[in-house]
Amino acid sequence: MNAKPVVKWAGGKRQLIDKLIELMPDEYDHYFEPFVGGGALLFELMPENATINDVNEELLCIYNCLADKDDFKLMINELENHEKNHSEKYFYQIRELDRTPDYQNFPIWKRASRTIYLNKSCFNGLYRVNSKGYFNVPSGKKKKVQTYDKVNMLKLHNYFINSGITILSGDFTKAVEKAQRGDFVYFDPPYDPFDDKDTFTSYTKFNFNKDDQVRLADLFKELDNKGVYVMLSNHNTKLINELYDNYNINVVNAKRMINSNAKGRGNVEEVIITNY
Repeated sequence: MNAKPVVKWAGGKRQLIDKLIELMPDEYDHYFEPFVGGGALLFELMPENATINDVNEELLCIYNCLADKDDFKLMINELENHEKNHSEKYFYQIRELDRTPDYQNFPIWKRASRTIYLNKSCFNGLYRVNSKGYFNVPSGKKKKVQTYDKVNMLKLHNYFINSGITILSGDFTKAVEKAQRGDFVYFDPPYDPFDDKDTFTSYTKFNFNKDDQVRLADLFKELDNKGVYVMLSNHNTKLINELYDNYNINVVNAKRMINSNAKGRGNVEEVIITNY
């Protein structure tokens, strides 16, 4: 493992890394990941040139801090302050910050360290927001919290400042506008839900629905026609199989343990779809 994610993220791909790498193209030019999330595959590959994107602003604060020397130092100092001050009462004080009127004006290092601290100290390491976009996971009731691994964090910081990485925040279609023949795009969107299970999609206040799955499938086809290598992960549902029936569909088993609802945990069938 070159490096590991800074935060635990629903739908994270660490357990499927070997399979994903096995199914990747042998060679490619620029790497694109429009739903980067925790970045497990990105940090395993550490491509020299990459474009990453996510609609979660708090997550992007972390990545932008990793890519800036000054903000990185400030983020680390704040994480150490969180560790020293950690308690049940302190957790809820920090959790409530995004309800304050000036939260959007907080410096990115302050927002980034808050997200990491909450992720490490909340129940089950779950990142979840309500319909207003406020973080609402309860405390994990830990006496002590280690917010980061120093060696891993420095490895990631060095990677971000020494590589050609573009960090975007917006719709997935915009994230791959510059993709061209020979590039590689990995899509890991919010999954299409199973009919009999609750599927976690509360990464942001905006839901990713069936129409978005169709839009994504259309984009997959457009990139395919341009000669771009495309790989996509999703649940093994009827809709996903119908949308990608002309492509290579590889069924894999994964274990999901991060959902706050027990019905959304356990062994599930996922698919890794490729156009090559």
